[in-house]
Amino acid sequence: MTIGKESACDWIENNKKMLIEISDKVWQFAELGLIEFKSSALVADELEKHGFMVERGIAGMPTAFVATWGDGKPVIGIMGEYDALPGLSQKRVPRKEQLDSGKPGHGCGHNIHGTSGMAATIAVKEAMEKHKIDGTIKFFGCPAEENFSGKVYMVRDGYFSDVDAVISHHPSTMNDVSLRSSLAVNSVKFHFYGKASHAGGSPEHGRSALDAVELMNMGVNYLREHVIQDARIHYVIEKGGEQPNIVPPYARSWYYVRAPERDELEFIYNWILDIAKGASIMTKTEVKIEFCEGCYNVIPNRTITELIVKNMREIGLPKYSDEDRKFAEKIAETITPEAKVAQLKKSKRPEWERLVDKLMDDEIPDPWGEGEVSHGSTDVADVSWQAPTVEFGTPTGVLGTPGHSWKFVAQSGVGLGHKSLIFAAKVMATTAIDLLANEDALNKASEEHRRRIGNKKYRSPIPPEHKPPLDVWEK
Repeated sequence: MTIGKESACDWIENNKKMLIEISDKVWQFAELGLIEFKSSALVADELEKHGFMVERGIAGMPTAFVATWGDGKPVIGIMGEYDALPGLSQKRVPRKEQLDSGKPGHGCGHNIHGTSGMAATIAVKEAMEKHKIDGTIKFFGCPAEENFSGKVYMVRDGYFSDVDAVISHHPSTMNDVSLRSSLAVNSVKFHFYGKASHAGGSPEHGRSALDAVELMNMGVNYLREHVIQDARIHYVIEKGGEQPNIVPPYARSWYYVRAPERDELEFIYNWILDIAKGASIMTKTEVKIEFCEGCYNVIPNRTITELIVKNMREIGLPKYSDEDRKFAEKIAETITPEAKVAQLKKSKRPEWERLVDKLMDDEIPDPWGEGEVSHGSTDVADVSWQAPTVEFGTPTGVLGTPGHSWKFVAQSGVGLGHKSLIFAAKVMATTAIDLLANEDALNKASEEHRRRIGNKKYRSPIPPEHKPPLDVWEK
């Protein structure tokens, strides 16, 4: 390990108590997307204390910010998130027990995500300063990944236009440095407006908005036979009427439409818009289409994933205490063997069978998944169209832990999560220093990025006039 990388790791190790305290505070705040006021301020303030210039409230989001230190090229970005999920409040115990009934919780470990990125960024700055490493390091405070794709607004407004490479970390159950892509997605709501009347006495005067929603859903379900295999379409009926004896004058559905490539998505999406219009014609109702959010598919980068794996192996896996293992064992008791096997198999990790009888991931595999598509979506994808970008995972939970669950919330706030945080911060810091100090590695990553994109052009899926829905939680 080079001197600069050793200095960065030493800073993280020497400050891990402070870093864990910040992560735990964000865990306690558990704020929803776009209103992560305390969490965002805590992370931004810490960066400011360490000499970073912080620009807050960017891209129309009060909780989005960018922190910058250094001057000139190369410019390396590190990302962090801090939004929680609704209804997942959970105590730091290995059994389901709400901390505050109905409140949010960090079911994806974003308390760790934001802090690991912040820690790595400060550590890189300390190493750059100490060892006279040229370039610029930036931290991107990214709100609302779970619900509103905050990074897409930041990309649209040009905040990633000058970066040469970007690194991000996400809590996981594995040491996951994947080459898989993801699904592009559009989120859209369909508002149908009809006419109320007495459903028993004068139904002929009514025009049912609920009928329109149901006919649209039926049309989309028939469409499923005629879309590509990796496409995904899912919906909920958010509003269907008040009571059975009133013809519903208003109804609303919410759809996610996904596909591996943006052009494939647009083809399916436009077909669904036609189905919605057809449903309105059949029911003599009006339809209003509300585009909510959208993002692209991930462009992977083997060059950076290989650097990350190399640094993981040089740093070495975390060592767990007896307390950590006892907590993990209790969580593992709540996961059926069938569920664990199903999740491992779905990962498509080579030789995943070796993990079936293990509690925590104790291996660092080579990057895997080239040419494969994960069926989830992420706003990291839009960043990956701007510059070489990799988001990797480190184990926060026991193998088989489902994301967005009380189990993940609990593990994100205890020693298991703390170990993931410190390990990931060191990996990000050392990889960033590799890219700052090794021109050949950065050039190789950039050339690969250009080759993978080819002739495709990025166009923001969010229209220029579309603003982040800052009042969404008030509705």
